Amino acid sequence: MATETVADTTVQNHDETESTEFEKNRKRYQDLISTLPHVEGWRPKSPLISYAGHWWIQPFLEGSLYAQEFFQARPNDFLVCSYPKTGSTWLKSLTFAIANRSRFSDSTNPLITHNPHELIPFIEIEFPLFPHIDVLQDQGNTLFSTHMPHDFLPDSVVKSGCKMVYIWRDPKDTFISFWSFIQKQRSTRGGPLNSLEECFDMFCQGISGEGPYLDHVLGYWKAHQENPEKILFLKYETVRADPLPYVKRLAEFMGYGFTAEEEKNRVVEKVVNLCSFDTMKNLEANKRNKEREDHPSPYTNDMYFRKGKTGDWENYLTADMAARMDGIMEEKFKGTGLLENGK
Repeated sequence: MATETVADTTVQNHDETESTEFEKNRKRYQDLISTLPHVEGWRPKSPLISYAGHWWIQPFLEGSLYAQEFFQARPNDFLVCSYPKTGSTWLKSLTFAIANRSRFSDSTNPLITHNPHELIPFIEIEFPLFPHIDVLQDQGNTLFSTHMPHDFLPDSVVKSGCKMVYIWRDPKDTFISFWSFIQKQRSTRGGPLNSLEECFDMFCQGISGEGPYLDHVLGYWKAHQENPEKILFLKYETVRADPLPYVKRLAEFMGYGFTAEEEKNRVVEKVVNLCSFDTMKNLEANKRNKEREDHPSPYTNDMYFRKGKTGDWENYLTADMAARMDGIMEEKFKGTGLLENGK
């Protein structure tokens, strides 16, 4: 889910429903936002708003402000955290499969019939905009997700002591995946998407939804260093190269460690295979033109599965562009230990 996703379609549909707690507070958020600095976004008519050191699309800032105030995390909740297009969909599928493997057989797992985003709701999207959906009505659900920067998380997340996992990705591939995803947006009210070169320049400057991206990564990295028992920090490229040990590590961290019997019966491999890019992309639920079942969206389910490859940026960025991004990353992460240990 990227920062452009909900903007027009979801908000428009939501406005037609009965008043919710979010609607009661929305004007207050809009009044605040009207006083904040705005710049042209990646789509010129969809501005980015500067607030608390980050850039935001308005519907997501509204939703994040609401989540800050009203989302009440519980100690047994688990938060899947990421910047858009860094492996969020894959990580959601893995956490859901791990936490629910004893509840479902191979043929009844909801991942077969639902997009992972329908099973693990965003606290800044579904929680404010669609509180009526089944997964939020289910008090037994403990899995939530967010693209919010760490320093913007609701106080209840920290106070509750709930655990979270964060995944990051090479910024060059992150940018290409993000830009390609926004291209697919069905609503065009924000105007045509800027060229790849224009958007890349903005991304390098840190001007992107929930950006700067590198600050987003660094915020969770520092929080992980301060409290590694509560925040698991993963790198997309490393996990993708050898998923089995990291899936076992994730399960153990979540409190759902695989038993010796399960490992003997190759349950870990079954989870990895079910959640693999090829498997997920080819499920009927994620094929072309399949709509979300829980609420309207400007994206069909297949749009969350583009390539899933590492190094695809080489097909889009020049050597100079890549060198620029690498230089910015090395400077930003210098002395943090992230490049050496953030795997």
